[in-house]
Amino acid sequence: MFKYLHQIWRSHTLRKKIVFTLFILLVFRLAAHISVPGVNTSVLTSIFEQNSLLGVFSALTGGSMESFSIVLMGLAPYINASIIMQLMTVVIPKLEALSKEGMEGRRQINKITRWLTVPLAFMQSYGMILLLNRSANGELIPGIGNPMVIIPIMLTVTAGTLFVMWLGEQITENGIGNGISLIIFAGIIAGMPTVFGRMLGTFQAGDSTKLFHFILFVVLTLAMLVFVVLIAEGQRNIPITYATRATGGKGEKSVLPIRVNQAGMIPIIFAISMVTFPSVVAQFFSVSESNMLQAAADFINRYLSSNNPSYLYIVLYFLLIVAFSYFYVSVTFNPDTVAENIQKRGGFVPGIRPGSQTADFLARTSSYLNLFGGSFIALVAVVPIIFTKYTTLTAGDLIISGAGLIIMVGVILDLIRQIDAQLVMHDYDKLY
Repeated sequence: MFKYLHQIWRSHTLRKKIVFTLFILLVFRLAAHISVPGVNTSVLTSIFEQNSLLGVFSALTGGSMESFSIVLMGLAPYINASIIMQLMTVVIPKLEALSKEGMEGRRQINKITRWLTVPLAFMQSYGMILLLNRSANGELIPGIGNPMVIIPIMLTVTAGTLFVMWLGEQITENGIGNGISLIIFAGIIAGMPTVFGRMLGTFQAGDSTKLFHFILFVVLTLAMLVFVVLIAEGQRNIPITYATRATGGKGEKSVLPIRVNQAGMIPIIFAISMVTFPSVVAQFFSVSESNMLQAAADFINRYLSSNNPSYLYIVLYFLLIVAFSYFYVSVTFNPDTVAENIQKRGGFVPGIRPGSQTADFLARTSSYLNLFGGSFIALVAVVPIIFTKYTTLTAGDLIISGAGLIIMVGVILDLIRQIDAQLVMHDYDKLY
């Protein structure tokens, strides 16, 4: 371990990139504690104690919601814009052609994604501000009905999202790792000391049962961490043989890797949005004068609320993750195109005819792996929810959520790969 760190420090380029990355993350953490002017932040504590859903969102934004900071929404609008653009590249032929133009095409798509983030951030800021203010019974932002009050706050929060997006791009271009993922990772890590401090206060208050449940969850989290790493690194290597004359007619052997978890975190992001949307709408309908709307809001708050998750909520959340996993892979992985590319290069899967049979084989393999990978990430996502249902812990007492755990593992593994690649380049430069 010390030898590895010494190698990193000896590489001037890598050391410079790491220091730059840490500096940008520090700037992000400072911005997360700058509150928006005109907001009564003293009532925020009671809001997050009553609504565990907001506590989970706050953890993913590094606690920026609990201080109503200028980066209130974090990178959520940019992530949504990126997902929309990924789906649109399949639906819109012009965007699909643009995505195949290499580096320049990706640069244009990224530019469109940034512009799309602006209206999304502005609209989401309105919904988030109203939600927090309603949860505080209108005491958070006095006079919120006045456009001269709410519009400046919306513009400030939107600018904060664009600022965080710019910080992430600076890390990607001049630092080490994926900037967007690292900022999300930093937000998750930043919330852990607060949880540990809260549990320490609980122990000092004499609540040993809650502390025992917390320690039990930490052990469970470490066990899930091992399995998440195994699944994240797991892949099925499809053998491919390319007919070439250079090898004396024997053919050149290669493999086509298909990951077990092909969709990554995208299905969980989709599922969280879908499963929490009814409860957010129900908060507005709960004060409606219509008896039918009030009854619908009561049903949603009883069975689809994250504060007291029912079995319907847990099962729906699980099935949505699996369904969105299949949906996302069906958009991003086209077995017909892969089979056609293999055939064009003179390759084939041993025992499988080129063309349609190869495409069918790849589709079946991807489907089996997707069932296993999607079910696994769904299980990791719902285990903490089930744990809070049968223990004294709430969502705000968990050291990390299932979604956060998968994000952490993915970011750390990607960071290690990039550091190793930089070290190899450093050693190569010393030889020449």
